[in-house]
Formats: sequence, structure tokens, C-alpha cells
Amino acid sequence: MAKKWKQKIQRWLTKQLDLPEDVMMDFPRITMVGQLHIYIENHRGLLTFSDSEVRVLLSQGQLLVKGEGFVIKTMWPEELILEGKIEQVLYINE
Repeated sequence: MAKKWKQKIQRWLTKQLDLPEDVMMDFPRITMVGQLHIYIENHRGLLTFSDSEVRVLLSQGQLLVKGEGFVIKTMWPEELILEGKIEQVLYINE
């Protein structure tokens, strides 16, 4: 219940102050460059990693990336750069 109120307050502040929602609401930002790179901001950690599948924990749900030849180029506490041939990106809302 408290979490819903916090989200409502954050949404109100975002609108009133005209701030980007991804910053205020802690939403993930996912940027792809073709099929070669995917840049994930505001993640909560890496759940699984193999050369063909990566699962990333988000504040709400998970992100599943499928493909081949995956290599983690950079990983910081809230940022991840993945390189390889990306075939599928799925958002899993759990």
C-alpha cells in the first residue's frame, strides 16, 4: 500500500516539475544500437548470463535478451552494456 502512494507522489512530482519519468520513477532505460549492442540503465542486477541468453532484474519485472555471442562490455551498479547478435528482447512483468 505504501509503495502505491510513493508511486503516486513520484508521478505527481514528475508532472509538476516537468522531469523525465525514467529518472523520477526509477524506470529502466533500454537503448539498442542495431542488433549489436544493448545498453540497460537502472537495472537491479544480472540474474543469468550465457552466450545466448541474458536475464536482468529491473525495479519492476525482468528483461530477457536472447541471441548469440553475448559479451558483457561494461557492468556498473546500475548500467550494463551487452554486445553480441541480439535476436529478441522481452520484458517479463512479474
